[in-house]
Amino acid sequence: MDMHSVDPVVLGTSGVTAADVVAVARGGARVELSEEAVTALAAARGIVDALAAKPDPVYGVSTGFGALATRHISQELRGRLQRNIVRSHAAGMGPRVEREVVRALMFLRLKTVCSGHTGVRPEVAQTMADVLNAGITPVVHEYGSLGCSGDLAPLSHCALTLLGEGDAEGPDGVVRPAGELLAAHGIAPVELREKEGLALLNGTDGMLGMLVMALADLELLYKSADITAALTLEALLGTDKVLAPELHAIRPHPGQAASAANMLAVLKGSGLTGHHQEGAPRVQDAYSVRCAPQVAGAGRDTMAHARTVAERELASAVDNPVVLPDGRVESNGNFHGAPVAYVLDFLAIAAADLASIAERRTDRLLDKNRSHGLPPFLADDAGVDSGLMIAQYTQAALVSEMKRLAVPASADSIPSSAMQEDHVSMGWSAARKLRTAVDNLTRVLAVELYAATRAIELREGLTPAPASRAVLEAVREAGVEGPGPDRFLAPDLAAADAFVRQGSLLAAVEPVTGPLA
Repeated sequence: MDMHSVDPVVLGTSGVTAADVVAVARGGARVELSEEAVTALAAARGIVDALAAKPDPVYGVSTGFGALATRHISQELRGRLQRNIVRSHAAGMGPRVEREVVRALMFLRLKTVCSGHTGVRPEVAQTMADVLNAGITPVVHEYGSLGCSGDLAPLSHCALTLLGEGDAEGPDGVVRPAGELLAAHGIAPVELREKEGLALLNGTDGMLGMLVMALADLELLYKSADITAALTLEALLGTDKVLAPELHAIRPHPGQAASAANMLAVLKGSGLTGHHQEGAPRVQDAYSVRCAPQVAGAGRDTMAHARTVAERELASAVDNPVVLPDGRVESNGNFHGAPVAYVLDFLAIAAADLASIAERRTDRLLDKNRSHGLPPFLADDAGVDSGLMIAQYTQAALVSEMKRLAVPASADSIPSSAMQEDHVSMGWSAARKLRTAVDNLTRVLAVELYAATRAIELREGLTPAPASRAVLEAVREAGVEGPGPDRFLAPDLAAADAFVRQGSLLAAVEPVTGPLA
């Protein structure tokens, strides 16, 4: 990861943007603390220090945590208390989560710390930035967060690295003891003081980071889905009249209008659309073709709502207790992940439905009874060749899993902490399954792209739209082969997957169509 590949992200007190999260998590951007943030950190710390000196118990400062908050902790034990919460809460299990997720997790926790509402000292915040900038990635496990009191276990594993304990991955990709990695980069381990351990653990940062990255991926995939739907419509000799703006204006969902406009732009100048009306009249196309803008548009509008939630969360300071501007330190419930968990689940539902309609279009291309003159399974010599028969099986398996992943995690809750934390969001789980769903959606669209481009090339004597021709040229240059006898299919599908995943499909179309919505 090149730590100087993009401009540094400077943290103030008022939150960050989605682009900042992606830059740090995926682009390796450096993180810097502004003077405003350092001043706010110092001011909030002064308030916590003053409260710590008083005999009155204050949650998280001079008490235990969760169901153990009734115990008043003496001053000589408070450092131990903060270390212990990090060690005991670093209780994750299962496979490691991805490096970009951990970087987003750390960065978003640092964002809240820099708000001046947590009471963490400036030097702790600087150490968090130093660890990110050194390319040190704590080992965080798949299971451990209930998405309430924040992503406790994942954040604890990150905080453990700040203490020089546990394991972390270095910039070379090798997992080593965190203490060794800190020493190798000249970073001193943190000695936690009152409230700091709790403040490093108590946020929705993991689920939010995954939401932000999923939205970035889905923005590309929804545009890609409009393109593959247009290619399939063209390959089936469908009509583009259903994409007319005036039809979508009378049902004014913005996502629907955007998808229809994208498809219409891709199909402009096609010699295939409507061709069926000459020899084999067709009153209207099947739903999977005709209703493509309605389904993709509903998903786009779901994304718009999810983006609003993410923006609000990015502007938030999530901790418990929080330091308020008037000097009060108050307990609250802002760490509850429900707002984020809901939209993560909504997006998994929308992604599953988009994949489902793409699979139905692909199946239509392969069925000689519904493909309007294409060979069975787009095979070269049907019977001797199976063509894309099993590519559709693979696509169907992916869609079936996506339907299971669409079952909402946020509808579940298992009480914890001796019934103190008796309703939880399961937002981390919602985020984890959404990542799988987004990955699968990419593959599903790649199969549709593969089938549709082959089908268009089999329409001899008819001229595809200029945008379609640009796709055909680019996809063949990318190593995705065209029609012909059966061959080892997995490499072709992998190349199509990379073509969609890396944005090459969109890059092939937009020079012809202009920017898609």
